[in-house]
Amino acid sequence: MPLYLNDEQQMLRDTARNFVGETAPVSHMRALRDANDPTGFSRDLWKQFGEMGFTGILIGEDQGGLGLGHVEAGVVLEEIGRNLSPSPFLSTAVAAVEALKGTAAAERWFPGIIAGETVAALALDEGAKHRDSVTLRAERSGNGFKLSGEKRFVTHGHVAGFLIVSARTAGAANDRDGVTLFVVPKDAGFVAEPERLADASIATRAKFENIQLDADAVLGEVDAGRDALDRLLRAGRTGASAELLGVGGGAMDLTLGYLKERKQFGTLIGSYQALQHRAAHLYSEMEVARAAVLKAQQLLDSGSDQADEAVSVAKAFAATATALSVQEGIQMHGGIGMTDEYDIGFYMKRHRVLAELFGDANFHADKLARDAGY
Repeated sequence: MPLYLNDEQQMLRDTARNFVGETAPVSHMRALRDANDPTGFSRDLWKQFGEMGFTGILIGEDQGGLGLGHVEAGVVLEEIGRNLSPSPFLSTAVAAVEALKGTAAAERWFPGIIAGETVAALALDEGAKHRDSVTLRAERSGNGFKLSGEKRFVTHGHVAGFLIVSARTAGAANDRDGVTLFVVPKDAGFVAEPERLADASIATRAKFENIQLDADAVLGEVDAGRDALDRLLRAGRTGASAELLGVGGGAMDLTLGYLKERKQFGTLIGSYQALQHRAAHLYSEMEVARAAVLKAQQLLDSGSDQADEAVSVAKAFAATATALSVQEGIQMHGGIGMTDEYDIGFYMKRHRVLAELFGDANFHADKLARDAGY
């Protein structure tokens, strides 16, 4: 498969770039932050995403969506990252949709997602770092289940219409089997404690204290939720990689623009060869990451059994390349880069949150090594 966008995908990119750039630029994020907005994103903007058809990009045409793939979802996510646009697109229209596909719950939740009215949150992580272990317990109670435990880093969990929760229904914390996914509606009674993150987005610490759920809350089959969880994680990790590309690309564009404008001692700093070398190195690293992300998206869309490996490569490469982009941006802007006068500092903060989401570069390097038998 060629590692470039076809004509239709390029048209989608142009549409997404114009739409996100005009309706949700960096100034939009600044306004929400300065107002200490309790939601963390604009509901009106989310509805506009629905009107554009973006929210249904991974939902089949027979269910009212566009029936496109992860390449196209990544095109939208890259523009979201480039503009630092606060949006539930990744958690809702990508990861949650992938988990809901082929289940009875899709009929209930897809219409609201397509309309840009419903927001989903992912309650997966239980510690400070992303891990594969699941300890939150789900015990049988009557004709349903009772959830007990805590989840962290639940983005938009305080305002979501429903949560997708991974729970342990059998076995030990690190066992592959014995995991079940649940769809938990917002009125189920769990406690959501919102916390503002480094990039001004809001995540929730969700506490489940004997939360009673009916049997129809089970997403898929009891004790066999690991496959659905893996689909969700592959989609989320690839989507986060695409958004990281946008963050890195946006930071690089700001830096290159600054090099062409800033003068020291009457000379444009972009004329200094040392800075040119660093800019060329950054461009090369971003292009390698872009190829890795596109490859993972294509393999996911084709259903390849090599997709899991490619997704980890993409997440690790995108996080590392974007780290270089934001760090070089701060360095080349000088101390002013960490002030609110320039946007570059916000790109560094967004990178830190996205890099941790669904596993950082170290997590995925370790996963690749373990899967290879090391």
